[in-house]
Formats: sequence, C-alpha cells, structure tokens
Amino acid sequence: MDIFKYMEEHGHEQIVMCSEPSVGLRAFIAIHDTTLGPAVGGVRIWPYETEEDAILDVLRLSRAMTYKSAAAHIPFGGGKAVIMADSRKDKTEAMLRTYARYVDTLGGRYITTTDVGSSTMDLEYIALETKHVTGMPISMGGSGDTSTLTGLGVYMGMKACAKAVWGSDSLSDRTVAMQGFGKVAYRTAKHLLKEGANLLVSDIYTGALETAKEMGATVVEPDGIYDVTCDIFSPCALGGTLNDRTIPRLRCSVVAGGANNQLLTDEDGAELHRRGILYAPDYIINAGGIINVSCELGDVAYSVERATEMTERIYEAMERTLHVSSRDEIPTAQAADRMAEERISSVRQLRGIYRSR
Repeated sequence: MDIFKYMEEHGHEQIVMCSEPSVGLRAFIAIHDTTLGPAVGGVRIWPYETEEDAILDVLRLSRAMTYKSAAAHIPFGGGKAVIMADSRKDKTEAMLRTYARYVDTLGGRYITTTDVGSSTMDLEYIALETKHVTGMPISMGGSGDTSTLTGLGVYMGMKACAKAVWGSDSLSDRTVAMQGFGKVAYRTAKHLLKEGANLLVSDIYTGALETAKEMGATVVEPDGIYDVTCDIFSPCALGGTLNDRTIPRLRCSVVAGGANNQLLTDEDGAELHRRGILYAPDYIINAGGIINVSCELGDVAYSVERATEMTERIYEAMERTLHVSSRDEIPTAQAADRMAEERISSVRQLRGIYRSR
C-alpha cells in the first residue's frame, strides 16, 4: 500500500503511528479533513490481521467521519483511531491511558470517543490523560453511550426509506435482516421490535446471538444472512460487506444499517442502484452518535432532548438524499457525497478576514 498516494487521492491531512510495547499498544490515528472544525471520531479496538488492514481501515473511517459531520451539519471534521488488539482479552487501563497520551499530543486536532470494542468506561480512563475526549458518561456531565442515538438514527433512516419504497414509513410486519448484533444493532432492534418488525440476526459472537434470541429475533448463520428474503438488509458489523460477491445474493428492497463504510467500492453503490435496491448511505443514517457528542462539545450544556431532536432529523436528511438522487439521476451514495462535499466546499470559500481573539 502506497500510504502517501492514498492520502493524497482521498484528501487526508495526517496519520499518526502510536507504539508502546510494554502495554501492548499498536495504534493509528487518522485525521482526514478539519475544514469544518476539529476532527472527531471513535477509537476502534479490533484484532486486525495486518498493519496494512488497520491503516486502510482508519483512513477510510476517518474520511467517512468528515462526510458524516458535513452531512449532519455539525461543526466538526473527520478523524478516527484504531488499536490493533482484541478488546475482549487485550484491553487494559494502561493501554487506554497510553493511547490517550498520544491523542493529547495532537493538541485538540483530534477528539476521541467510542467505537467498536470501546466503551464509556474506557473513556473514563482516557479522560485521565487528555481533555480531548467526548461521549463521557451522563453521570459525569457527558452525553453517554453514542450507540443509543446511533440506533435511533438508523431506525429513523429506515422509516424514511420505507416511505419512499412502500408509501408508508411504518415498519410493522416488515422483516429486517441484521448483520451483526453489537451495541448499535441492539439499540436499533429495540425500536424495530417496539413497532412490530420481524428480525433475522447473525453475529460471530455467541453472547450477541443469545441477546438477540431473548429479544425474539431469529438467528441466521453469518454467511447465510445475505441470502434471506427480507424487506430491509441492515449491515451493522464491520465495513466492506457490500461488494461484488455479496450484492448479487441480496433479496431485499432496502439496505439500511449502522456499520461504517458498508460499500467496499463506489461501484457497489451504483450496483445496488442498478438492481433497484434503495441504499441508505451509512454516514447519513448512522450519524446519531456524532450528533450526540456534538451536543456535548458545544458551548451549551448537554441536553438529551436536544440531541434526540437533532438525531430524529436524520429522517429528513434521508429524504433530502433521496431527492438529490432523483433530481440528479444518481445513486443515493453519490447524492450523499455531493451534499457533504458541497458543504465543505462552501466553508472553504469563507473569506479570511482577520479577527482579534
């Protein structure tokens, strides 16, 4: 992988390598674009097979965060961190606090929060070493677990898609196939079940499947989830699961899920469009988490009512995406990119007037 070439082609500003063998820390922090404000994004703790896999993931995820914040109309850029470790057995306080010290060296260019493999408890350790952290527990004055509003946002996005496809945003009796049943999928599922949807769930972890069964979901083998007949296929695991091998297997009308970077390539979004499957761009409907922490980072004290109200607007954001897609005759993935890029471009054009601070 030619890292500099990749960064130049995709507009990345910075990548930081962090190593401390004594605590098992091998991490990468990527800052994509800070036009709109400091880069905000979670720290993902995952046992990547190779360093190249980790680097590619952190670069792709940081870029997605730029677009997510831009599309959500909040004043932040895109960043992300990954730690090459198994969160279930390798994660320690020392590892997290060492990671936090590296975050602190960036002086606020990157603000960290939770992601796959990390929790609000982990943030308490991180906050001992840096103030550049968000998503802290509500009991400490923070905005709490980002998965709560991420799940709400995915649910609202699904409803907007349902209205576009079936003429009603009701999800009652609709069948949703959820690939992955982590924190975001769990939160989304609670909304779906309350409305009367039917759930099919796959996951690689037994504990997650047990939780899904207790909620009333039907369990499906991980590879078989692509082949089930459903109304909505919901990718809620890691990225790149929608590709030239899996898309031909889909038997759904809508793809809408909480995972980041669901499309392996841009062509995969176009292929879904050609097949007549409505794709809800991931960073449009899974923006609830970043919206939530944005309310914590503002000048006004955090308000769950405010954060919830802003997250519910994802319904309208999805409708705008569909409008641009129809108007410009382009796939929804391209429509979302166009909307985000237009906002970033407009802010870049602000006149550089000197202001005393």
